Amino acid sequence: MRSCLILGSLALAAAISPVRANSEERPYRISLAVRADPRTGRLVRAPVAAPKPVRSVPVPSRVIRPRQPSPALDLQDYIEQVAARYELDPLLVRAVIEVESGYNPWAVSPKGAVGLMQLMPQTARRLGVRDSFNPWENVEGGVRYLKYLLELFGGDKRLALAAYNAGEGAVFRYGDIPPYPETTDYVYRVGKKLGEKRRVAAQQTATGSTPAPPKIVEYVDSKGRWHIQTRLAP
Repeated sequence: MRSCLILGSLALAAAISPVRANSEERPYRISLAVRADPRTGRLVRAPVAAPKPVRSVPVPSRVIRPRQPSPALDLQDYIEQVAARYELDPLLVRAVIEVESGYNPWAVSPKGAVGLMQLMPQTARRLGVRDSFNPWENVEGGVRYLKYLLELFGGDKRLALAAYNAGEGAVFRYGDIPPYPETTDYVYRVGKKLGEKRRVAAQQTATGSTPAPPKIVEYVDSKGRWHIQTRLAP
């Protein structure tokens, strides 16, 4: 009788234990049976969809190596390269950067988010970013995280952006964009920026014009300190 109980306990533990990183099983999108009504705050029932496999992006798979300083690098070109590598829309990446930091590589939020794409310290460590003030590391890490969130939420940009701002847990907890004013405003602002950029890109394609890209300008002062600035080309 005791051996049966032990075997039953082991089977239950195996059933509820998380999938190991080297397992061949694919993760499943989380479905919520109960969620909070954003208007009343009460818990309400929600239909549970059948679990659908989603392709996982190995976020902590490698450490990002810093790039060597260059006299001037087109930030737009670099965003294009990284976005293409992760199969993301570069206009979405630019919209996130504009809302997050306004292209200020030294930006630090009151909550401690750092750099162009405002990576939190724990997120930066998870992504393998060693220096969030380094614009190339920051963009690389931020794009990887955005790609991961899009994969996690089945390509839903609204939920991915909400998770970028409020965290994956908050989006899973509500089953939608969390009813936080900061998060709803963030999703709206990034979406608005993205729409504007797509309209401008369509006009430029029609007229054949090309905008002046922002540049990262680096220099070493007389005391040997390394400086990075983001400047819009005239």
